[in-house]
Amino acid sequence: MANLKSLAKDTAIYGLSSIVARFINYFLVPIQTKRFNAAGGQYGIITNVYAYVSLLIILLTYGMETTFFRFMSKDGEDPDRVYSTTLRMVATTSLIFAAIVSVCIQPLANLMGYSDHPEYIWVMFVTVAIDAFVAIPMAYLRYKHKPFKFAGIQILNITLNIVLNILYLIVLPALKLNPFGIYDSNFTLEVVWVFYINIFCSFVKMLLLWKELEGIRFGFDKATCKRMLSYAWPLLVMGLAGQLNQAASQILFPYFYDGSPAEAHTQLGIYGACIKIAMIMVMITQAFRYAYEPFVFGKSKEQDNKDTYATAMKFFIIFTLLAFLTVIGYINILRYLVGESYWEGLRVIPIVMAAEIMFGIFFNLSFWYKLTDRTIWGAYFSGIGALVLIVVDILLIPRFSYMACAWGGFAAYGVSMILSYFAGQKYYPINYPLKEIAIYVTLAVVLFIIMNLANNHLPMWASLLANTGLLLLFLAFIIKRDLPLKSLPVIGKYFK
Repeated sequence: MANLKSLAKDTAIYGLSSIVARFINYFLVPIQTKRFNAAGGQYGIITNVYAYVSLLIILLTYGMETTFFRFMSKDGEDPDRVYSTTLRMVATTSLIFAAIVSVCIQPLANLMGYSDHPEYIWVMFVTVAIDAFVAIPMAYLRYKHKPFKFAGIQILNITLNIVLNILYLIVLPALKLNPFGIYDSNFTLEVVWVFYINIFCSFVKMLLLWKELEGIRFGFDKATCKRMLSYAWPLLVMGLAGQLNQAASQILFPYFYDGSPAEAHTQLGIYGACIKIAMIMVMITQAFRYAYEPFVFGKSKEQDNKDTYATAMKFFIIFTLLAFLTVIGYINILRYLVGESYWEGLRVIPIVMAAEIMFGIFFNLSFWYKLTDRTIWGAYFSGIGALVLIVVDILLIPRFSYMACAWGGFAAYGVSMILSYFAGQKYYPINYPLKEIAIYVTLAVVLFIIMNLANNHLPMWASLLANTGLLLLFLAFIIKRDLPLKSLPVIGKYFK
């Protein structure tokens, strides 16, 4: 229980920073979706380019975050040398990537459909090279259990991004100020300036980690590098395949949409804006991952580790279901996070959120092959899931537009989750409380159906009131069954 409390504490800190950072980042959505109307397709360009970026960050970190944690806690390894070697490896590959992009920028722009705007590609791809390098000192902060510095840098970075977006997209046009000549006569701003802001913020983030970057002085160990790469390459394949489940739809959509390129970017922008509301699941999964990864590797030698993993899985599912119901219950308020011209895409939110819950479960299941050094299995599962997604997208996007993207992700994560569970029960069996989990899932589905009916058939005030009651019912069920108030830290002493 003490270990779970430690995990809960770290998850709370990382989670708070992640939630605060994401909440701040949400301000980008109304700012950009109101500034860039859906019909213009600019937000579709942002969605499309960021999809490529999300894949490239996986490619350029090539599993080194997880590998770093594994080798830092491995017997016989020198932590200082492991950290320095990892830094030098990722720095070298990031520099090589940035150089290749600079030389091949026009062919890349042509291939991606932005032949008239190669600057989109250059700015964002160099940004991702900086972000990949910065990922290692950020992982080092997690290893050293410095969640407050980690959280501070994350929040500061996103706040700076928000402030600059507000300045360039709202304040300067409203004041009719054009100090750098970046606006046209109607004070319309090119979408590339969103990307310029990103690269500036990434550079500032790197400067804030100067102290952690001093660890590069411990040198490079060739033997350590080979061992780490041997462990990491299946994680790279798994990471790419896993990220394809999130990004492939946004990449493939312009190629397979049955309409003009401009209309494709309009529809993609609607999808990209609305799934931002569903990203609360990404916050929770990411917060859990930041704390859970070092926790699992640190606890792997203890006797009761499997019971702890099973309990952690149950509570992860419980609280992601609570988050799912919260978003559905208050969707009539949350929809104002995006411009009204994007509201037709709100129907994808429950599908995408359910898919993210399955991804979180898949992540929790993944530790059986990480702890047994069978990381190739993760590549198999993620690869099969990515294949499912791509097939669904190619076959159904021409007919069902962005709804195919939502259901493709749902199918992909579902397949990966199921395959990982059954293989894990063979090689690293854990007695997960399936019956208890099924009870919570069933209750959540029933409440979701009722909430959806309330949202569609009741006045806004009545639906909010009804859904609040249903949320309190679900919370009461959790407290009664698995989380008595007296067990909570600090406030528990006030309850019997």
